[in-house]
Amino acid sequence: MVRSGWEWIVYMLIYAFFGWAGEVVWYALKDRKFVHRGFLNLPLDLPYGISCAILVQVLPTVGRNYVMELVLAFVVLTVARSLSGFLLRVVSNMAHWETERALPQSWMGLAGRLLIAGAMLVGYHVFHPMLAFLVLMLPELVVKILALAFGGLVVADFFVMVYALRHEVPTQAVESRNRTASLGARITDQVWRRIQKAYPGVAADPELAKRYTFAQGMCLDKLVWVFFISALLGDLIETLYCGLGGRWMSRSSVLYGPFSFVWGLGAVVLTVALRHLAAKSDRWVFLGGFVIGGAYEYLCSVFTELVYGVVFWDYSDMPLNIGGRTNVLYCFFWGILAVVWIKVLYPPMERSIEKLPVVAGKVLTWVIVVFLVCDAALTGVAMLRYDARQDRPEPANVAEEFLDENFDDDYMEARWPNMKVAQTE
Repeated sequence: MVRSGWEWIVYMLIYAFFGWAGEVVWYALKDRKFVHRGFLNLPLDLPYGISCAILVQVLPTVGRNYVMELVLAFVVLTVARSLSGFLLRVVSNMAHWETERALPQSWMGLAGRLLIAGAMLVGYHVFHPMLAFLVLMLPELVVKILALAFGGLVVADFFVMVYALRHEVPTQAVESRNRTASLGARITDQVWRRIQKAYPGVAADPELAKRYTFAQGMCLDKLVWVFFISALLGDLIETLYCGLGGRWMSRSSVLYGPFSFVWGLGAVVLTVALRHLAAKSDRWVFLGGFVIGGAYEYLCSVFTELVYGVVFWDYSDMPLNIGGRTNVLYCFFWGILAVVWIKVLYPPMERSIEKLPVVAGKVLTWVIVVFLVCDAALTGVAMLRYDARQDRPEPANVAEEFLDENFDDDYMEARWPNMKVAQTE
């Protein structure tokens, strides 16, 4: 397990370097030349780093179930690369990032991604204990300095890349450099030279220049609305299901409003990860939803337990459960939901979102973002105080007094009847 967020950043950066090095070695053996294919100028592949850092936190909860470890590694890596590909396409005007990092669409691509996931697990079991020991030996101050210093370099490098790739350049890199050109022009030239060496013929995506339709294509605005609508509908569906079963209860993830973040985020994950399979047969979409949905539910359970110290669902009494966090039956439901979502529900929702007026849509999007972020932040601190109250009932400051007065144990337990404090060793 990771002790702090600073330590998590250090792990992420270390594994990002290992991922970059592994990819360089692979293409050096394959193409007989050195190719730096990463987005950043620094020798880092952040999707690998983020995936490994997440697995460092999650895998200890699985035990020695190697099949489950492989599934989690595959799903985490696939989602990380799909989301990073989408983000980089948006910020860089380059279409190839999306296709290069998407969900595998063939048996060969699937086998390759599984092989990478397996290599990550081998690295985790062989090298991580030694790496964890070295990091644990570092004083906390040194860990913070390393995280801040190298994290700052990553952020600066990211904005340099965004600046360079969003500027117009010829299809082929500039053949000669003008010594009198501005620093920005020279940076842009150098960046495009490297990118075009790694991806010959790549150019900016002309479709991104179309701004006449609100939330056209796959963009952050559209994902905000997908999250918002799905979180609202998910809460209402779950509430109705429980009510018809004989017990009306809140199924919301936050203090204010009927919003199930698990459903909202699940819809976003399925949309980004599986939309490339929309034109394929239902069995591909079902398989993707079965694996990704089950792993997503498992990770959500681990997250709430590790961060807030509470458990919202427990399937330990159900057959074929996986650590009580998910089970095969619900994975089956996730597969069916993925088919219904990708084939039936998402297309008309996408068209409806794009019909919003551009200005009004932008304003409403930011209103939704601000509201949900504030709601989630207040819910988070209330959860943390609820967990701390079990051992320390008396408030230590004004903020805790406010939380105790407005969101005491009775309020929290009425809001989330199935919530219970996680048992820790």
